[in-house]
Amino acid sequence: MIQLAAERTPAGTSYLTTGQGQPVVLIHGVGLNKEMWGGQIVGLAGDYRVIAYDMLGHGQSPRPAAGTDLQGYAAQLAELLDHLQLPQATVIGFSMGGLVARAFALHYPQRLDALAVLNSVFNRSPEQRAGVIARAAQAAEHGPDANAEAALARWFSREYQAANPAQVAAIRQTLAGNDPQGYLTTYELFATQDMYRAADLGSIQVPTLIATGEFDLGSTPAMTRQLAERIPGAQSVVLAEQRHMMPVESPRLVNQMLLDFLGHARTLSDSAKGIVA
Repeated sequence: MIQLAAERTPAGTSYLTTGQGQPVVLIHGVGLNKEMWGGQIVGLAGDYRVIAYDMLGHGQSPRPAAGTDLQGYAAQLAELLDHLQLPQATVIGFSMGGLVARAFALHYPQRLDALAVLNSVFNRSPEQRAGVIARAAQAAEHGPDANAEAALARWFSREYQAANPAQVAAIRQTLAGNDPQGYLTTYELFATQDMYRAADLGSIQVPTLIATGEFDLGSTPAMTRQLAERIPGAQSVVLAEQRHMMPVESPRLVNQMLLDFLGHARTLSDSAKGIVA
């Protein structure tokens, strides 16, 4: 595992960066932090400059102000890119990070080279929405780890949990250690904003990958296909037998998918610029 020291932007965002080449930014899910991307940092840094950061209210970044919306989370990423003097980047968002990536694509289209949304939500059914809102209420009453056991059962296969108890325990500890206000502000957005500016998704004009796992119960294959249909030219991928935390459980599989996508996006970009390999 690559060992990196966290740095901070002037606004307090904690981030890691390694590798050389085109910048790729990784955005984690609600209740997690930049450390979830260890497998992707190792897998992508040989070809790209990889940047992972803690979103507002998570890890070592500051908590969001009360009432912060998705645009505020997107603005955090814009501030990070400004700090790193990067005019553009590819953005890869996981789960809640996928909502932030979508918001960034809509509010800062000129800053985006390509977009990948992994295991994220779109167009929940009334039953799905009621379930996640109920979990938000439980978190408000009992704290960030109120639903930890149920979440881990949804996120990982039983085989992975049995084979990697220390890693699963570390993620459980991460969930429990979240700042309650920061977690709740973020989780409420995750619970309610799956259709954020859905009518504007057709304006996204960069190479886009939407992917999930076959057995992801909260970010389903149907959601992935529906979201991809809203974005011109978007690629939809469902990885067989994978669950929600597929970047952690199956990093090689996910990395190969991402490398294929990033290579395709680079080819399209070079073609648009008239660059011949």
